[in-house]
Amino acid sequence: MNLEHPAIRVVQAVEIAEWIGFETRNKYRITDEAGNPLGFAAEQQKGILGFLFRQFLGHWRPFSIHFFDNARKLIWIGQHPFRIFFQRLELFEAEGSRRIGAIQRRFSILTKRFDVEDANGNVLMEVASPIWRIWTFQFIRPKDGQEVAKLEKKWSGILTEAFTDKDRFRVEFKSTSVSADERTLLMAAAVFVDLMYFETKGSGISLSDFGN
Repeated sequence: MNLEHPAIRVVQAVEIAEWIGFETRNKYRITDEAGNPLGFAAEQQKGILGFLFRQFLGHWRPFSIHFFDNARKLIWIGQHPFRIFFQRLELFEAEGSRRIGAIQRRFSILTKRFDVEDANGNVLMEVASPIWRIWTFQFIRPKDGQEVAKLEKKWSGILTEAFTDKDRFRVEFKSTSVSADERTLLMAAAVFVDLMYFETKGSGISLSDFGN
């Protein structure tokens, strides 16, 4: 999957069941700015157990996300373990199982805070988005304070926003220093943000929105 673009979009697919209140397996289209397809991602937890986990455990549930290119070749695998606090998404290459890095949620009170880590657990980028800026996430390098990327949720229409989980995200790469692995982690961060902060509709702001 070629992520060497100034910006990419991650768009969630919506299914009929979501209009009547059921959480379905998350699926995403990944495109460039012009809407040209780059690949797609899909949650892999199937069956009755997966259904129950989605309805009752929400983003605390264990699951995996598979990322495919346009030829439906599996490229990356994201693993989310069961956690009530400090949720984490680990990212691996599908071939050889090389660990790319992780997105790790951190404790905070008045911000949505998480880190992007490399394969060795070193912090590459930090995000601390105030709760009143719920749709914008700036990725900052801790060593120099440089903003290297920005993630924005785009408006999907009042009915879609109110009753479904169809979310649209734009990832803008603002620095030429962003490596291929970092671009992959930033793409996965869009999925992480969707699952952590936007998956359940109609419930308002919960305690989890304050960075538990």
